[in-house]
Amino acid sequence: MTHSCIRLRRGAVTAVAVGMVVVPVASGAAGVAPMPVPTTATAAGPPAPPGSAPAADGDFRELTPAVAQQLDEAVQRVMREADVPGVTVGLWTPDKGRYVRSFGIADKSNGRRMSSDMYIRIGSETKTFTVTALLKLVDQGKLNLDDPIGTYIDGVPNGNTITLRQLAGMRSGLFNYSEDEDFYKALTSDPRRPFTPQQLLGYAFKHPVLFPPGEKFSYCNTNLILLGLVVEKVGGRPLGDFIRENVLAPAGLHATLFPAGAEFPNPHAQGYTNQTASGKTEDAADWNPSWGWAAGAMISDLEDLRVWARTVATGIFPNGETMISAVTQKQRLTTAPTTIPGAGYGLGIFDVQGWIGHNGSLPGYETLTVHLPKAQATLVVLLNTDIDHDGAEPSTLFGEAITKIVTPGNVYNLPAQPAAR
Repeated sequence: MTHSCIRLRRGAVTAVAVGMVVVPVASGAAGVAPMPVPTTATAAGPPAPPGSAPAADGDFRELTPAVAQQLDEAVQRVMREADVPGVTVGLWTPDKGRYVRSFGIADKSNGRRMSSDMYIRIGSETKTFTVTALLKLVDQGKLNLDDPIGTYIDGVPNGNTITLRQLAGMRSGLFNYSEDEDFYKALTSDPRRPFTPQQLLGYAFKHPVLFPPGEKFSYCNTNLILLGLVVEKVGGRPLGDFIRENVLAPAGLHATLFPAGAEFPNPHAQGYTNQTASGKTEDAADWNPSWGWAAGAMISDLEDLRVWARTVATGIFPNGETMISAVTQKQRLTTAPTTIPGAGYGLGIFDVQGWIGHNGSLPGYETLTVHLPKAQATLVVLLNTDIDHDGAEPSTLFGEAITKIVTPGNVYNLPAQPAAR
């Protein structure tokens, strides 16, 4: 997607993707990526004759060796065209096989290969965890989605009329702090500095509101900073602790964390970005993600995101226990139309051509974690660059190329739009 949170980009795509923080910045040339070579391979489905029949509309193709080869070629083609250093792709189904591959390099300085066991910064996928924490409090009867944000946080423009539901659904009308010029200068001048939630809100609140609450969809990281503060106030715990205790632990997501600072567990890929003060490509692995906080600071890995894709899409923990009540989950998945054809956005989650989940993008990294309920299929894509290719996010290019092969009736195609600045 191209309009999410945790992505620095001046006048770049920012209207569609729902997975990055868009910060104005000049683009620079991407580094030259080596020829992609698969470094991890998991057998696809059972053997089948080459050239197996394509899936009927709405079906998921069996992941035979022939289909796996098509996927290998499609992923490597996107890598070459978009100059992506390294990528890991995972596809899982209950009855059509599985496909897990890593291609390319994780570290340009020493040629270390990309592998499927690496941690990754997940950017705006953090939003799915923050909103889940909020919905847990709804189910506990501690707050209501139609409460105005002013009930919990003082000083919010239109705070008496903007509801928690409108914040989670990206319809608040508040200005996106990550598009503020002063914020951009502060971040790119020292990307290792910490930011507080209050500082982030300060960048947003100096701007007038963009439209009356509920009038239309407008992706905004400011919304999630406010919801994170609400979770802390009502939940009585720091946001990271609340998410760990109420979401990560019961889901068994032991490789997923909300970092306090710039810490990044090993093994991890280095991340390459041109969202820098100079516009030159730099390694952003040790940049401090606190500027994304509740909108984009979290870290995870392939296996945890595989589990989370189904969990967040169904509201059910892997052990069968309820994460979010059916009534509340239904509200979450009510995806109101956006300006993007074929895409809707619910409460901290999107539906693109039937694929439910979120993407993430922040300097150096992009991710895509989605679930297709009718096929019970999950797709996760992890890559170590956020540098656009011809105005498109690499994660979207991979998602589209992969789904054209396995689910031609449900192609993940989230178009980019110019930032409304």
